[in-house]
Amino acid sequence: MKLDVANWKPFQIDKMFDIYTGGDLIMGEITEGDIPIASNSAENNNIAAYTSIISDRKLFDHTKSISIADRGKFWAFIQAKDFYIATRVKALVCKDCNILNIYQLSFIVSVLNQESFKFAYGRNCCANLPLIKISLPVQYNLDGSPVIDSTFRYSDEGYVPDWQWMESYVKTLHHLPLTTKNTKSEKRINIEEWKDFEFGKLISKIYKAKAHNKDDLTETNSTISSIRYITRTGEDNGCELIVSMNDIDRDTIEEANAITIGDTTATCFYQDEKFIAGDHMVVVRAEWLNKARALFVLSILKKEQYKYSYGRAFLMDRIKATKLKLPIVHNDDGAPYVDETHKFSDNGYVPDWTFMENYIKSLPYGDRI
Repeated sequence: MKLDVANWKPFQIDKMFDIYTGGDLIMGEITEGDIPIASNSAENNNIAAYTSIISDRKLFDHTKSISIADRGKFWAFIQAKDFYIATRVKALVCKDCNILNIYQLSFIVSVLNQESFKFAYGRNCCANLPLIKISLPVQYNLDGSPVIDSTFRYSDEGYVPDWQWMESYVKTLHHLPLTTKNTKSEKRINIEEWKDFEFGKLISKIYKAKAHNKDDLTETNSTISSIRYITRTGEDNGCELIVSMNDIDRDTIEEANAITIGDTTATCFYQDEKFIAGDHMVVVRAEWLNKARALFVLSILKKEQYKYSYGRAFLMDRIKATKLKLPIVHNDDGAPYVDETHKFSDNGYVPDWTFMENYIKSLPYGDRI
């Protein structure tokens, strides 16, 4: 369902919500519990830790409140449980809580997050939050004129958000709950017998991808004749845009089943579809590569990311020289299997790709990969 936003009206945040800012909270002094603490991180649904009840701190009703990360990256969240907010974190609480519900909050959050692009490159939202205006559908009279509230409760113009339309729209979105047949395993990985491998010996090919300029591409919502544009971003599996394949040189299209690495950011992802790349993108290919094995290896490779910042790039020579500790194949007697060709390591050890694949697939939701 394509939204027609032409007749939506602007609503200022502080007209619709009371805004709260978290006071000082020292994470090291909290008592672990099951109440989430929203932070200024835009990851992990904004949650930094879980605590027991903090008697002198406001607990926000998750069905009526929005948590906001407004420093670094501006992003709004709805929470699954009542929550606290950490130091200088924002929370929005609807002023007319008898009207809003979780469906309407979900709609508002999705619209509010469209403002995120305004707060980047060191420009924090902070004091600007009350003044942000978001466009929402409004209520209309039978004669087609907008409903005007004489109290001007929601906007200076008197427009009234169409809460019911928002709720109905969210309920019509097609989705199924994500399920898994895998139960949570308590099995721990024993890494004592894992061995070091140089990444360069594990792979068959590494090269710089042909770079495409974003300005030369056409973004599209179509699933026909479109392709992923993979860049150095750390989000959305490295996909910055879905673009039209029109006018794209077919020789620059990368095949699926590859690892992509941003050499100036060390962001790395597995690509299971064909793609084109932005600037400074490295492509890695290997005979053993598939999605499950890639997820195992990448979870270890990403631990190296902290080394590459402040101008120190993850260049191809550094990528190849990176050492990863991996499980190895053993003989029936329990001794490490040694490959006389020394294909993967100077010591002849062979990574246990089957173990890695089976482990990923055994995790909760691993059956959905």
